[in-house]
Parts: sequence; structure tokens; C-alpha cells
Amino acid sequence: MTISLLINGVDRPAASSRTYDRVDPFTGEVASRAAAAGPDDVTAAIDAASAAFPAWSKTGPSQRRAILMKAADIMDSKAGDFTRLMIEETGATAPWAGFNVMFAANILREAGAMTTQIAGEIIPSDKPGTLAMGVRQAAGVCLAIAPWNAPVILATRAVAMPIACGNTVILKASEQCPGTHRLIATALTEAGLPAGVINVLTNAPEDAPEIVAALIAHPAVKRVNFTGSTKVGKIIAETCGRHLKPALLELGGKAPLVVLDDADIDGAVNAAIFGAFMNQGQICMSTERIIVDEAIADEFVAKLAARAGQLPAGDPRGHVVLGSLISLDAAKKMEELIADATAKGAKLVAGGKRSGTVVEATLLDRVTPAMRVYAEESFGPVKPIIRVSGEEEAIRIANDTEYGLSSAVFSRDIQRALAVAARIETGICHINGPTLHDEAQMPFGGVKGSGYGRFGGKAAIAEFTDLRWITIEDPAQHYPF
Repeated sequence: MTISLLINGVDRPAASSRTYDRVDPFTGEVASRAAAAGPDDVTAAIDAASAAFPAWSKTGPSQRRAILMKAADIMDSKAGDFTRLMIEETGATAPWAGFNVMFAANILREAGAMTTQIAGEIIPSDKPGTLAMGVRQAAGVCLAIAPWNAPVILATRAVAMPIACGNTVILKASEQCPGTHRLIATALTEAGLPAGVINVLTNAPEDAPEIVAALIAHPAVKRVNFTGSTKVGKIIAETCGRHLKPALLELGGKAPLVVLDDADIDGAVNAAIFGAFMNQGQICMSTERIIVDEAIADEFVAKLAARAGQLPAGDPRGHVVLGSLISLDAAKKMEELIADATAKGAKLVAGGKRSGTVVEATLLDRVTPAMRVYAEESFGPVKPIIRVSGEEEAIRIANDTEYGLSSAVFSRDIQRALAVAARIETGICHINGPTLHDEAQMPFGGVKGSGYGRFGGKAAIAEFTDLRWITIEDPAQHYPF
């Protein structure tokens, strides 16, 4: 079975009839075969989205809400299909896949609830007899580019609010999970979303730069949202800038979990284990730096290492916490980070072994800035522990990174924790909780190298609408000449 493109409500092959294979990273077998879109398919998808926009943008909020709510229920009903595809295409575990579906369905419901919150305002005018308004209108065709690591969540997030705001969308699926991403559109179309409102392009990996460049350059595309690496995000931002296209970018992370000297140690250990090793650490919010005050570091590290050493890793179809990484190259990178750190004086206190694409939960203690793992986003289950002397050094180390997405602070003194949180340069900070957390209604996004703009709830309305100034004036008003 070949995964088709979705253009104007119709499943179709690529115009060239080309396909490409996505291989299961754990078994090495073909997980999915997908249409390899080319320039003609890009044009067709944009034409379809453009043609559907006038009617969809004028569709009432209740109708848009009803479709999104129904799509959420359909998505829930397809949890088994999503789980199978996620395991085969990305090496994810079943619990992570199930969470993806549950949360993505909630994203659709939240987007549905937002259809009546796209509000404007009356603005006092100095001009007599004038009613002045700020009015939000749908922007037009939106390009959504989603990654593989939380594929149902992040691709749903990429399209839900644009659709809720009255836009039409083109989802450029990830090359690593074309089947998973395509199934999201199936849920929406089965719910009654009109033809052309969502279109899906799958493409061979080598064609991605050309496909994305063509999509961004087209005059009909009015908004771009991208979730992925900072390296690629910079290319997207530069391309959008050349065409004066607003972009919403949610990029990489190096999330610090700061454990102050008065922290609840067991609570911090629990948060670190969850935040560091969920989905093998392949989440933008994953705990990537464990920063602990040296006054409590020995006890904290001993407990953390003991917990990490108990986490089962292996075949994602089995009863494991850590499944497969996305590729063999990703797994080999973990070995490189471990070798670099230990050669420079870090102490391996948990894990360290690789079997194919599976890497154990790994902790490196006494990490310094000289080591790659200090600054480089691992995007895997190899995590540095950095010991600090006091609150000021903890804040300095937390901010010593190009990234700024998520963070966490552990302290029993909430006022102290709030003061520290205010000084950490991230878009998200959790006090006495893990770096890894999201809710559909929350403003989600980062600063610095982690991007700009916000997904989620009311904050996303501004990203996918144009704010216009509209006046109703006195036709008999006085003019100076």
C-alpha cells in the first residue's frame, strides 16, 4: 500500500509517479511507501488550498468547531492505526504513541473552542462620527511543516489553529513518518472538512529543500509554521524573510532542570527521569542539562543513577521505557557524545550501551563546557549532569546556551524559585515539575535559538490571522480642502 498525496480532497499519486520508502529504524524493514511529490504537486496543492479559501474563510465558527470536534473523536477512534504507524515509522513505544493521539485530539478540541474567540475590538477614534475597529481575518493559505518525534501532536498542532481561524492549509509531512501524518488528514476529511481545506504533500528526503522553497516562494502562501531543528529553522526563517512571509518557528532545545540546594530531591529525581528519557529524549522539551547544587549533588546523582539504571530499553513493541532512536546515525551520535565526555573527565554513572538503534538511559556526571554534551542538543537518552556552587552559578549555566525553549526549577521556597525562573531565558519554565509538559491551551514556544511565535490557545490566533483596522465614517465629514 502506497501513501498517497491529498490534494483537493482526492488521494492521488505524485505527478511523476515516484515513491520513496521509509524504513523501520528498529527492524530495517520497509515501514511505509509514500508518494514523492514534485513541483507539479506543489502547484496543485497550492491551487487547491487557494480555491478552497474563500468559502472556508466565510464558514461560520459553529460549523468549523463541529468539524474539529468530530475530527477529534475520529482521531481517538484511530488510536490503534496511529500507534502501529508510529512504532513502525519512528521506533516509538506504544505508550508514547497513545499519548500522542490523546493529546492531538485535545488540540483539535481546543482549536474548535477557539473559533468563537477570534475577537476584535472597538478602538476610540479622534475623528468625529467615526467607529474604528480592530478586526481579525483569516490570513489565507498556511504552510505547515511538522517533524517526526511527536508526529501526531506536532502535525495536528501545525494545522488545527490555522483551520480554526478560517485558513486553508498544506501539510508538508515529515519524510520519516509520512503515513502517520497522512492519517491526521484522514481524520479531518472524514469529519467533513471540505475538499482543499487540508492538503498533504509527502516527499523523498532529497527533495525536501526544493519542495519547501517552492511552497514558501509561492505568492498564495501567506503564513508558514515550522517545528524542527534550529539549523533548518534558520533556513526557513531566511527564506520567509526574503518573501516577507510571517513564520512561526518552534525549534531545538537544551532544557535545563535546575535543582537548588533546598529542593525536594526525590521530586527532582522523578522529574528528571521523566523529562530526560520519555521518547528516548527525542522531544524538544526534553531535559538536556541537569544542573544541581553541589551541596546535594552526591545524594541526587546516586538516586538519579539508580533510577536510570532500572529503565528497560529495547524493542519498542515490547514492555520497555526506551524504544528505538529514529536512526542508526542518531544512536551512533550518542556513543560519540559519551566517548567525548568520558575522555575529558566526565563520569559515566548510568547506561552507556548501544544495541543497534537502542541506547540505554545514560547519565554523565561532572560535565564541563569543554564537552560536546554540555552545549550540543543530544536529542537522545544521553544526559549531562552539571554541578554548580549556588544559585547564581546555576542561573548562569542555565542561560549558557543558544537555546531557550523549556526549563524547570526545583526549590521548596516558591518565592525563590519564581525569582530564579524569571531570570532563566526560556519561553517556558516549570517550578517543581519536569521540563517536559504541554497543554493545548497554553502559549507554547521559545526564545533565542529555539524560535519565535507561539502555538496554543488564544496566543495562536494572532499567528494565523491578519489584524485589520476598519472604520465606519460620516460621508458628510469636513475636509480641509
